[in-house]
Amino acid sequence: MSVGDLTHANATVDGRLAGTVSTSVVICAYTPSRWQAMCDAVDSVLTQRLPVDELLLVIDHDEDLFAAALERYRGSVMPKVLRSTGPRGLSGARNTGLRAAGSDVVAFLDDDARAEPGWSEAMVAHYTAEDVEGVGGYAMPDWPDARPSWLPAEFDWVVGCSYVGQPTTVAPVRNFIGANMSLRRDALVMVDGFDSSVGRIGSKPTGCEETELCIRISQRKPAARLLFDPDMRVWHTVSRDRTTFRYFVSRCYHEGRSKAMVSRLVGASDGLSSERAYVSRVLPRAAARGLASCTRAGLVRAAVVAVGVAVTSLGYLRGRVGSRSRGVVR
Repeated sequence: MSVGDLTHANATVDGRLAGTVSTSVVICAYTPSRWQAMCDAVDSVLTQRLPVDELLLVIDHDEDLFAAALERYRGSVMPKVLRSTGPRGLSGARNTGLRAAGSDVVAFLDDDARAEPGWSEAMVAHYTAEDVEGVGGYAMPDWPDARPSWLPAEFDWVVGCSYVGQPTTVAPVRNFIGANMSLRRDALVMVDGFDSSVGRIGSKPTGCEETELCIRISQRKPAARLLFDPDMRVWHTVSRDRTTFRYFVSRCYHEGRSKAMVSRLVGASDGLSSERAYVSRVLPRAAARGLASCTRAGLVRAAVVAVGVAVTSLGYLRGRVGSRSRGVVR
């Protein structure tokens, strides 16, 4: 079923201020190993200072997890527990939530993220401007122990969090971090939702489905504004396995391959516009700062920057070569 097959429906909540947009929140879950994190994510949405209109918990092709979630929330108004009806993977699950959502705005929160109490309030405030089609926020890393001393803050995107190089005040951006983002439902329907050929499937460290989606919206509506608001904050849990250098290398490589896929789908000009500035300005400053520190930790971080750039570039080139061999490069 296409998300474009659905008509727009507005939801309302008693006591909502006149003119305030209605909001549906979609949380997608795929593994019982994140059970407690998933429950914490749900609770964080249900305790917002500005209540949301709808909370949809989409289970991605795991019947045991679906049964457990259905039992836990049986008799509750929210969340509504759904099976993913799309292809296995995050994009298919998000599209299931989108099809079921009935509000003006659809927000997406990861199953291992917890929204701060003012999250929905910060988000909704921007939608009073008609040209704002989406609002994304800041994702703070919740480390299992201390932050790895070797990991430059410029690479916190590796663990799904905000990173040095992003705006520090409200500003237009090309795309959002997938753990913490929202879009008008009409805009999502206009582009037929997420592309299921892009994005994470299970624990495989791929991504960029939100990047590709945001670019398609901007291409269809050039006047649209996608805003980043650092006050729209969530805590994003970083599992212990993602604090290793091995995961860092793997994630960088798959990010490169994902960027190659996005460039194929939307064109390299838009697909790499933010990355050019990041590589040419943000990362050289990070490496220089590490070298100038004359400390072991600083030198290690400078080396990690170089490794990250090299491995991501390798993944991108491999992805482009693979696309050429299939005759699908733009």
